[in-house]
Amino acid sequence: MGRFDKFRIDLKGMKESSLQMEYDLDNTFFADIDGQEFQKGAVKAVVEVKNRREVFDFTITIDGTVVVPCDRCLDEMEVDVEAENLLKVKLGDTYADEGDTVIIPEYEGDINLAWYLYEFIALALPTKRIHAPGKCNTDMAGKLKKHARRDEDDDTFEADEQQEREIDPRWESLKNLQIEEDN
Repeated sequence: MGRFDKFRIDLKGMKESSLQMEYDLDNTFFADIDGQEFQKGAVKAVVEVKNRREVFDFTITIDGTVVVPCDRCLDEMEVDVEAENLLKVKLGDTYADEGDTVIIPEYEGDINLAWYLYEFIALALPTKRIHAPGKCNTDMAGKLKKHARRDEDDDTFEADEQQEREIDPRWESLKNLQIEEDN
């Protein structure tokens, strides 16, 4: 039995019109999948499959936490993930990915959800992952402070938030544009 066999769903052999499975994704799952984003966590995934003649609708609900590196100090931190994703699967001649629909060769007749679960978790992560104020590694924060831009008046550390507030002057004029609404 392979590491991800329990994530395999036999679509051709599906006798009922709907099916529901629950998966507890732990550190072993994330280490085995060997993804780039994270390799630790505790996530519960609920997968509901509905057979609609030629298309299988997957509703995948994800809830839990994963451990990722902080973007600022690089220490590990837990991030909550919660998402609901839809995946459509059809049986066809060859494997294909057509936008929101995955086509699985009919002669195989099954799909392995392991990588899809990992990807849906990765998509649920925030783009900016930093510790709460005061929780970053103090050694790294000190080095960042040493090399960061300083305000000449009060010699304080300018955080990422200040840089985000600064608007590129080329885009400043876009603030004055208004979109006309169709009535």
